[in-house]
Amino acid sequence: MTSRRSDISAVKAALAAQAVETPSWAYGNSGTRFKVFARPGVPRTPEEKLDDAARVHAHTGVAPTVALHIPWDKVDDYGALAAYAAERGVRLGTVNANVFQDDDYKLGSVCHPDAAVRRKALGHLMECVDIMDATGSRDLKLWFSDGTNYPGQDDIRARQDRLSEALDAVYERLGDDQRMLVEYKLFEPAFYATDVPDWGTAYAHCLRLGEKAQVVVDTGHHAPGTNIEFIVAILLREGKLGGFDFNSRFYADDDLMAGAADPFQLFRIMYEVIRGGGLTADIAFMLDQCHNIEEKVPAVIRSVMNVQEATAKALLVDAEALAAAQREGDVLAANAALMDAYNTDVRPLVAEVRTELGADADPVAAYHASGYGKRIVAERVGGEQAGWGA
Repeated sequence: MTSRRSDISAVKAALAAQAVETPSWAYGNSGTRFKVFARPGVPRTPEEKLDDAARVHAHTGVAPTVALHIPWDKVDDYGALAAYAAERGVRLGTVNANVFQDDDYKLGSVCHPDAAVRRKALGHLMECVDIMDATGSRDLKLWFSDGTNYPGQDDIRARQDRLSEALDAVYERLGDDQRMLVEYKLFEPAFYATDVPDWGTAYAHCLRLGEKAQVVVDTGHHAPGTNIEFIVAILLREGKLGGFDFNSRFYADDDLMAGAADPFQLFRIMYEVIRGGGLTADIAFMLDQCHNIEEKVPAVIRSVMNVQEATAKALLVDAEALAAAQREGDVLAANAALMDAYNTDVRPLVAEVRTELGADADPVAAYHASGYGKRIVAERVGGEQAGWGA
């Protein structure tokens, strides 16, 4: 971990090497399950989502990959889609499976009591690995809405057996350089017993599967008051942290911009990442957000900036002073070491890093000055616009 007294060039180098993956669905019309407020100019095709993602990367310099969601981003030729992305200066990243929107999945997907439904869900997961082969993607991200709403609705142990069977099959299908990232969620839409409700369940399955199975931490998928940085520290210690889905939540899975509701929490998480040696390409730093009332591209830009700033502050923690205070049992001095870094205004430092990367010191201002937002409204209004399931 970097000491505050270390050469600032080391901090800048770490920030310049950081990569934040943006999600294709964040650029479309998406939001809460109650209402999605459509916005003019959102992408109508996967290619237009990539155009918007390329704009985010151009302004920030640290968002080089775009996560896909299948079937929302389904195309006939994924090799051509990868080439389209490369022409715009970005790459296709994580492939996200979708086994939660089909009517057949009302009682679950891979955990469903009907073997025919389980085969259908598994077929989709295998299709996603085929897509990874075509796009060159490393990571397959799995989130299951599977669970039960009522006691006695299904056999809890049997559902875990079914889940394990499906994960085994997908794991065997993965290539040598591919990984499976298993996400967990406390609740919703399963309100009694969710089949993968917490990091422990995800970890247990990944531990059994092997090295290519890792846990992904969605920062919005925890009970209020959960110490997420503790989870991060443990998973890093065990070599089982595969990535993040960054968003911000105040009550439940709100999917607000990363760092919006509790920027101090994001700082604490990034401190544990750095402390555990996790600021590497082995950890996927992804956004997973749904922008319902705000303009899409600037919201993604702001999210990337928030992750950058939290990382910069975490890199500025005086490791030597903190360790000394911890050894001496000086509680206040130890806390002050963290607070001193958190209260540092890192915006000039991060702006300097962006400039050196050939990006913009103020990405939001540069975006608005570019006229891109007005241009895509003029070009895209009319016809079907992409959002969830489009």
